[in-house]
Amino acid sequence: MTRSQETNSSKPQSRQRWIGLLAKAELAELESTWENLPHKPSFEFLRQPETGLVMIQGRAGGSGHAFNMGEMTVTRCSIKLNDGFIGHGYVSGRDKRHAEFAALFDALMQNESISEQLEQGLLTGIESRIFLHKRDVATKTASTKVDFFTLTRGEDNC
Repeated sequence: MTRSQETNSSKPQSRQRWIGLLAKAELAELESTWENLPHKPSFEFLRQPETGLVMIQGRAGGSGHAFNMGEMTVTRCSIKLNDGFIGHGYVSGRDKRHAEFAALFDALMQNESISEQLEQGLLTGIESRIFLHKRDVATKTASTKVDFFTLTRGEDNC
């Protein structure tokens, strides 16, 4: 079992979380973090960034039968760091640089010597930005809420 496989199997929920956050990150957040890394590892591409389509599925009523909603553009990338960690990046849209950074940071997060620094410096910031955005949207949505109620008409009470 390689070092990356060992790490992947020990924390699957954590990895799922950070891959999701990296996919939702702003490119500027990733670039800034990369520029501020004291030691940038060398890496090789296992899969160059490439763009394609994936089928999006939905569920009737949120829990009913699955159906195909349509296609979505996705860019993916896979890299291998010189220390053996393998990272994968999947992002919506056509941003190849974003997919490359997502793969790089996925691989770096598997390395325990740097993962805590990235958790505090990068992932926490992404989570905060996403939370604030969702809160702002919810606040704006709540301000347009209309309460409907039914009045009983007098002649219906007879």
